Amino acid sequence: MSVRSAESLLLVVPPEPGTATSVSPGIVVAGLPLLRRIVLAGSRAGFSRVLVQISHGDAERLLGGTAAGALSGARLPDSRRRIVILPANVVPQPRWLRALREAEIEPERLYADGQLAAVVDTDDPAGVLEAAVRCRDVGELLATLRGRFDEAKLDVDETGRFPMTETADAKRAEAWLLRSLIKQREGFMSRHFERKISLAITRRLAVTRVTPDVMTLVSVAIGLVGASFFLSSSPVYQLAGALLFLAHSILDGCDGELARLKFMESSRGAVLDFWGDNVVHVGVFACMALGLSLAQEATWPLALGAVTVVATLGAAACQSRAIMLDTAVGADASWIARFAEAFSHRDFIYLVIALSAFGKAHVFLILASIGTPIFFGLLLWVGARRRA
Repeated sequence: MSVRSAESLLLVVPPEPGTATSVSPGIVVAGLPLLRRIVLAGSRAGFSRVLVQISHGDAERLLGGTAAGALSGARLPDSRRRIVILPANVVPQPRWLRALREAEIEPERLYADGQLAAVVDTDDPAGVLEAAVRCRDVGELLATLRGRFDEAKLDVDETGRFPMTETADAKRAEAWLLRSLIKQREGFMSRHFERKISLAITRRLAVTRVTPDVMTLVSVAIGLVGASFFLSSSPVYQLAGALLFLAHSILDGCDGELARLKFMESSRGAVLDFWGDNVVHVGVFACMALGLSLAQEATWPLALGAVTVVATLGAAACQSRAIMLDTAVGADASWIARFAEAFSHRDFIYLVIALSAFGKAHVFLILASIGTPIFFGLLLWVGARRRA
């Protein structure tokens, strides 16, 4: 009978000689040493404990500040445990490790995926750890465990891990990790243009001390500077403002990418990112309204701006939880929810650029004063239907 264990352990062991002899646990992959990246991914995946068979002289430094412990001397209570065995040359995605931790499997049976991963539910976790201490690598350990457990094929998503066999694989693993950062919710231009630029920037930032929060503040500052250019009716100034608005959008992707790439996500960072983005939108709408009011010597543009700003903040309040959790509308969602999801894409920035090139940014304000309240109403409707 299939079961799911409540307690879980990630056991990181050396790879088999010959498969990754040149891959050091200290090799840097996207800003983090390989061993540290594996351990942090395990913690993010929700493992109760992460144990490492230390065979590298610098392992303790690599693991400093993490929740990982050394395999030697580790003790576990005699109760059922889910043990996931991972060789130290495999770069994992947290979602992949979480799937292994939560998979429903039969107890006292070893599920193996070659020598890239293995999972076992056992009432004798100490026996598995004792075998790991005696064995030099994952191949020897799995051979020992096959003498103790019946074996079955581990059905896994192969896109969730990247095995490294040589030092040159570090760049390929880095590219693989960066591709995985593309969010579920992407507009066409965001996916095919902006995301390529932001990922290139993030790749370079990963090896620096720049934090996601710093990138958020930089992007917000650029966006607000860009907003001020819409106070003018000049096409040159408006186009400069639109391009700065686009730069804000691109850099706004870097903070989240950097946070997920280096396991630096935080609730504070998510709040700062989300509301910083909306502050920029409010600033752009407000400056467009004020600029049009000054050019027309009229007050009606201020009313349009007020409606747009209020609707933007209201929609942000409705969206905040779903956005920060990076949830997407499912296949079974109603058409109204799908429309609201599509409406939230930021490809509208390219319309702003096109209009600004002719000094017509105010046309976008007029459109936004109609579309933003509609979007806000759609979000309220979707929310009401989900609660019903």
